[in-house]
Amino acid sequence: MSIVIIKYNAGNIQSVLFALERLGINAIVTEDAAKIVSADKIIFPGVGEASTAMQYLKERKLNELIISLKQPVLGICLGMQLLCNYSEEGNTKCLGIFESVSVKRFTPVKSSDKVPQVGWNTVTNLKSPLFNYVSENSYCYFVHGYYAEESEYTIATTNYTKPYSAALQKNNFFGVQFHPEKSAKTGDVILKNFLSL
Repeated sequence: MSIVIIKYNAGNIQSVLFALERLGINAIVTEDAAKIVSADKIIFPGVGEASTAMQYLKERKLNELIISLKQPVLGICLGMQLLCNYSEEGNTKCLGIFESVSVKRFTPVKSSDKVPQVGWNTVTNLKSPLFNYVSENSYCYFVHGYYAEESEYTIATTNYTKPYSAALQKNNFFGVQFHPEKSAKTGDVILKNFLSL
């Protein structure tokens, strides 16, 4: 099985590589279109800023390539947000795979609400093979100041200042807002589930 991690100007690629290595999987990191298209599974990670990331993808025509993919694709954190329609971060038109979903900045409700959200939080309302063998209210690790609204594509929910999409799915495209590569055993199960789709 060939696993590709899409290389672009967003961080956390190394931590995803290490997590896959822990599971005995060797992935390649590339922006080469032929290698991406021929992979069995594709991971689209990211920590960074939406508008500069989209600019980078467009300059290399990776935006068009990602939209055309037919195999399972997993967007992580910023990678998931870029699969949505629009992000308030940098007033960015994104890839539009989850075409009805906007990404918005957290608005603190009480003084203890820090933005970005950094740390462990629970995932609930799990409804996808991505969450096989994952219990309701399992903890995952989040680092983000923007969130994807709940929609018909929501396959898991988290609450921070308000309920939002912890994960999304449409056809072969999956997205998780948390970092499975930093979410201990729960994250390992989710990565294994993705690799076995």
